[in-house]
This record gives sequence, C-alpha cells and structure tokens, in this order.
Amino acid sequence: MNETLRELTNRKSVRKYEEREIGAAEKQAILNAAINAPSAGCQQLYSIIDVTDPALKEKLSETCDHQPFIAKAKMVLIFLADCQIWYEGFADTNCGPRSPGAGDLLLAISDAVIAAQNAVTAAESLGIGSCYIGDILENAEEHRVLLGLPEFVVPAAMVVFGYPTEDQKARKKPNRADLDLVVHENRYRRFSKEDRARRLSANRGDVPYESYMQAFCKRKYNSDFSREMTRSCEVYLGSFGMQ
Repeated sequence: MNETLRELTNRKSVRKYEEREIGAAEKQAILNAAINAPSAGCQQLYSIIDVTDPALKEKLSETCDHQPFIAKAKMVLIFLADCQIWYEGFADTNCGPRSPGAGDLLLAISDAVIAAQNAVTAAESLGIGSCYIGDILENAEEHRVLLGLPEFVVPAAMVVFGYPTEDQKARKKPNRADLDLVVHENRYRRFSKEDRARRLSANRGDVPYESYMQAFCKRKYNSDFSREMTRSCEVYLGSFGMQ
C-alpha cells in the first residue's frame, strides 16, 4: 500500500487539537489542493470562506449543534455551493440567464464537497487532522446573515482543522462496511434483511441489532438536529424554485 492509500485508509475525524497553529505555508497548500479538485465543466461552482475571526468561530460552534471544539480548531473552512457567481457573470454579459435550478445546485454541491475532500486529504498528508461539520446546513436563516450568503449560495460543508492530540491519534477509527455490501455491479441491488443488518452493523459491537438500530435512529435520524437540517435545506431549496 502506497503512502496516499495508507493516509486515505487511516484518516479519521479529529475533534481535539494541539495548541500548535497551522502555518501559512501549510494553509496555502491545503487551499491550493482544494481549488485544484475536479469540477463540473471546470466551472468551480463553489466558494470557500476562511473563518479567521475568533468571534465568528465561537458563534458557529453554537449554531452548528453546540460543538465547542469548532471554536478551538486552528483552521475553519466553509465550502459553499455557489451558483451566484456564474449567474451574475451571465447577466453581466447579456446572456439572458435563467434562474439557477435543481441541476445547478446539485452540481455545485458536488463541486464543493469534492474540493473539501481535496483539502482534507492534503491536510492529512501534512499531519493535520480534520472533521466535517454537516451542521452548517442547519439554521439557514441565521447562517445566511452570519456569512453574508446571497440567494443562490448554499453552505455545502464546513471542515475544521488542527494538529491532533496524542489521544486523538491513538483513538480507533470506526469500522467501515464490507466492500461487497457497498459496491454494486452494473446496477443497484436490493438487500435482504440479513444483508442490510450486516451492512449497518459495522460498529454495533455486541449490542443486539434491533437495540442498536433503535438507539441510532433516535440519536441521529429522528433527532431534533436532523429535522432542523431538513427544514433548513428546504429554505435553501426555495431559492432555487424547489418547495
């Protein structure tokens, strides 16, 4: 296994950081990796907010489901699905553009998260840990004001970075489902109940399957924050003519 594959395999989310700052050269390398990611039609349908204001980091640590470690991260990047810039550019040049729609948004979200993963991979190669914060999709109205987001811009992902503490380095990475349960050949196949249980049980340990699923559903899928994320996404979709 080469070094790139080893880093991709071993990478895990890091939520506790050393006091050491991320240097300017390392930060530049991470950002350069992000903007060199694959992009639909080479449009780069994303923008990146580099959060350097401690007060803003503190605020985001509250609005993103009350996670204090966000404020302690040494670098915070928000990857925006940006359909605004091309729309305005088309208007500038008298193209008579239609309003951005569902396809534009999905392409922009793909572009944004691919760029984010490039940044994460680059950071890992430099010994810098990272953690995705999906909760940036919550509290749509507040985040729009907080980040100055125009109509056709959606925060697709937030990633926080820092040098991991020793206990974070030692922490076991959660298991992943077996390859044969993730990879489908040529077309999607429906799983049997037994195979579904095997696919979804990678991290249940000795907990009975039904108990594990009920607890996970309550903690994640049926949680208040999950419902809020859905509500906020509906707010964003409204800008793109989708209700």
